[in-house]
Amino acid sequence: MSKKIVIVGGVAGGASTAARLRRMDEDSEIIMIERGEYISFANCGLPYYIGGTIEERDNLLLQTPEDMNSRFNIDVRVKNEVISIDRDKQEITIKKLDNNQEYKESYDVLVLSPGSTPLRPPIKGIDAENIFSLWNIPDTDKIKSYMDTKKPKRAAVIGGGFIGLEMAENLHDKGLEVFIIEMADQVMAPVDYEMAQIAHNHIRSKGVKLVLEDGVKEFINKNDGSTTVVLQSGDKIETDMIILSIGIRPNSELAKTAELETNKRGGIIVDEYLKTSDDNIYALGDVVEVIDFNTKSKTMVPLAGPANKQGRIVANNIVGRYEKYEGTQGTSIAKVFDLTIASTGINEKTLKKNNLKYKEDYFVALIHSKSNAGYYPGAIPMTIKLIFDKTGKVLGSQIVGYNGVDKRIDVIATAIRFNSTIYDLKKLELAYAPPYSSAKDPVNMAGFTAENILKGDVDVINYDEIETLDISNTIILDVREDIERQLGFIDNSINIPVDELRKRLNELDKDKTIVVYCAIGVRGYIATRILKQNGFKNVMNLNGGYSTFSCMDCNDDNCSTEACSADINYDEAGNLENTEDTERKTVKLNACGLQCPGPIMQVFNKMKELEEGDILEVKATDPGFMSDIKTWAERTGNTLISTKKEENSFLAILKKGSSIVKTQNKEVINPKEDKSMVVFSGDLDKAIASFIIANGAASMGREVTMFFTFWGLNILRKDEKVETDKSFMDKMFSKMMPRGSKKLGLSRMNMAGMGSKMIRKVMNDKNIDSLEELIKKAQENGVRIVACAMSMDVMGIKREELIDGVEIGGVANYLGAAENSDVNLFI
Repeated sequence: MSKKIVIVGGVAGGASTAARLRRMDEDSEIIMIERGEYISFANCGLPYYIGGTIEERDNLLLQTPEDMNSRFNIDVRVKNEVISIDRDKQEITIKKLDNNQEYKESYDVLVLSPGSTPLRPPIKGIDAENIFSLWNIPDTDKIKSYMDTKKPKRAAVIGGGFIGLEMAENLHDKGLEVFIIEMADQVMAPVDYEMAQIAHNHIRSKGVKLVLEDGVKEFINKNDGSTTVVLQSGDKIETDMIILSIGIRPNSELAKTAELETNKRGGIIVDEYLKTSDDNIYALGDVVEVIDFNTKSKTMVPLAGPANKQGRIVANNIVGRYEKYEGTQGTSIAKVFDLTIASTGINEKTLKKNNLKYKEDYFVALIHSKSNAGYYPGAIPMTIKLIFDKTGKVLGSQIVGYNGVDKRIDVIATAIRFNSTIYDLKKLELAYAPPYSSAKDPVNMAGFTAENILKGDVDVINYDEIETLDISNTIILDVREDIERQLGFIDNSINIPVDELRKRLNELDKDKTIVVYCAIGVRGYIATRILKQNGFKNVMNLNGGYSTFSCMDCNDDNCSTEACSADINYDEAGNLENTEDTERKTVKLNACGLQCPGPIMQVFNKMKELEEGDILEVKATDPGFMSDIKTWAERTGNTLISTKKEENSFLAILKKGSSIVKTQNKEVINPKEDKSMVVFSGDLDKAIASFIIANGAASMGREVTMFFTFWGLNILRKDEKVETDKSFMDKMFSKMMPRGSKKLGLSRMNMAGMGSKMIRKVMNDKNIDSLEELIKKAQENGVRIVACAMSMDVMGIKREELIDGVEIGGVANYLGAAENSDVNLFI
């Protein structure tokens, strides 16, 4: 018996339901009602039409009402809005939006797929004509028309979700100066912070201003058409147009009025067959509450993929081919400039929110692998985060990279859908040829790494756990090569390259915890295995290596990854017309496929063959090369002329020697201007001199590091006695040494302490700051005060005995600061 089926909503879910229904049932009457002018349009493609990537507007229209009627014999009514449902009569009231005429339509089965609407909070000034949301074709036309007529030069995107980031990219591609304002501490909510941070750095490297952890307080609209965005922090951003992308709400008013069951967020509650609380009404898409496939809890996931699949299931159930909807997994992917960011399953934030404990309830493997075989051109790293439970079941994954991300996330998404484990991932036989993958695919590698963790072959530590370590009982072991260490290292670490480790095991204390790290984790794993099999019990490898650790420390003020390329001459043409020399030899070096430290090592070796003033053009595929080469050039006295991002690689042009180069008609000098000093003496006069010099250098804008060792440590001791657990020898040392700066004596004319009292009085009479005031000012001026960990151990001084604000560090800490200093004092 034929039915009369009415579908409310004609975009993703509604159109899919209608088409599937007709394929399964040729006789039923199918009516699809859409309040907008367009049906089945490609809403995910709207930002790319605005940016010009999609040139033809008609390409966004996947089906027209006329085409759908012709092919599927469906009565499509656009610009008609359903305004009420009479469930008892099985009848709806419809308004024609062209003339406001109302009419009624009966139904045997009603399908609700009304979608959702962008949030537009009651912020002062939000109704200005230059403030837009992007959700449908009319929104797109308004934005495109505004840009064509007003020619804006600046744009602010409010919200760092999918649409916000895609709009930021496309506005940037149109030549606008772009700001992204996000209230959370990261963009892309489906991924965890360390993965989002890769995107943050990449976004900044494009010249886009990224404002995190700040919201909009007010829009001040000016007579010239521009707007001042006033943030909650008080900061202000001047812009010509604004895109709102701060979330959505389900269009469930119709369901609520009809007294269908809804949740607190307004989502329509449906059963496993997508039927509402009324047996004659189904619902799907953005408007419904679904089961989270991963956690089995109730949630709402507004994604086009699930909506289309739900449409097929609803149609099957209506015609009697009963099928359950088993839940939404949340697999998603986005292009963010050159990067691809993808996720599936549960993220770590959700696990922590549900009070699950790391290393008890779940584990994390973080690896950096390549898109294809390293020896084949175009091999670019990707970062994979794999989350799994103690049985090995895969819970979720996130991947950030340039090429091949979609393939790997789909493999892992499939594994999750079929309840696979990390042991299944390592067994997968995936397509391999050098242009596409490696013999051990990145998904296999993630499985291998996860197995190593669960089997106890390696214990891992995450980047955010490093700062919680007790440095007095921990050795942080850098197993990279010396040239890599020059590019940066973790504070308090010591360096033993992995290939030298077996011969130098006697330098390490087996009673201490050893945290091992390398560039990406592979050599760290090898070093960990060497140590564990040589009697070292408590050994951990840094998850993701120094690459992940250093990325976490990058922001607008402190950037250590590829975003730093914004600070150098980014020459799109890669020309050398602006360089000082006109006669020079140019040598090309291909370091593609090599992972850190490969490209830098190649540059180092090639530079030794060149003469002063020669030019080296280096091509690499490691994204970290962009920042590494800048740091390397600065520290080796060579000149980085320009960098350039090509399609599948990065190009750097260097000149051997000379830290002065003319770029863009400017003379750029990269001198070492920091100051460092070793404070060995514990004499009052020398301590005063040290802090006077430190404060003077800090006042000139220099970075200053003071490294206190042996007798100098007494300057940093608290005046009052601190109860600590010490050995007899340590207690004897403490009693014989001055406790704090006020007990220090003079190096000469001390006269049993009278000399120090006299000099303090003279300083007071002449309004000269006391030593204690100088120390306080130094800390306020940002001077780094570092106490030598080894000397503290020898002298029997504990951390709690030192004044607040003192770092504990080793000699590597000091040497790192000394390398960047043009003045280095020993006092």
